Amino acid sequence: MELLHILAFAGVAALLVMSPGPNGVLIARTVPTSGRTAGFANIAGFVAAFYLHGCLSIFGISVILVRSAEVFFVVKMLGAAYLCWIGFKALRDAWRGMATVSEVAPARRRRPLVKAFAEGFATNALNPKVSMFYLAAFPQFIPLGEGAVPSAFLLVCVHALLNVVWFSAMVLLFARLLRAARSGRFQRWLKGVTGVVFVAFGAKLAALNP
Repeated sequence: MELLHILAFAGVAALLVMSPGPNGVLIARTVPTSGRTAGFANIAGFVAAFYLHGCLSIFGISVILVRSAEVFFVVKMLGAAYLCWIGFKALRDAWRGMATVSEVAPARRRRPLVKAFAEGFATNALNPKVSMFYLAAFPQFIPLGEGAVPSAFLLVCVHALLNVVWFSAMVLLFARLLRAARSGRFQRWLKGVTGVVFVAFGAKLAALNP
């Protein structure tokens, strides 16, 4: 596979990774209360979901999401419901916390790493837009003929690596700003923004057409 194809794909994937979305908001919500290890678990969930979508795209199974309106609708609504659930939960917490201004301490029972991983995985696995990226943009960078499958998996690795680098930097940034990020005012503001962003993404996803 030519280096030019890899760099071209990396450029497209990097724009997708760095664009504001649920992944960044999830990291911002996890690190202040559960620590950077939980943030890295979120990232591991992101990567696992990308490999899932990559495998489905490479072996042609996820074409069903585009060709079958019924299956696409089910996956779309599951993803929208999940994002909205996170959003409403964050808005509820922000509303309940409006009466206090005390500093937020680390959670007594920090978010288990398995749960943090599952949140990262579900945020991407239940998002048909990620699958559509792998169906629309991903195949254009795969060379035809022998070696197509290894080349395709190489591109998935590039996408995963970009995610690890970008969101790891975000985790470390929030970890360095931990004292400020734990303030009561910041937490209420963050939960409010989280709620609005996730509900908005859920609504947008529900209205998405294949």
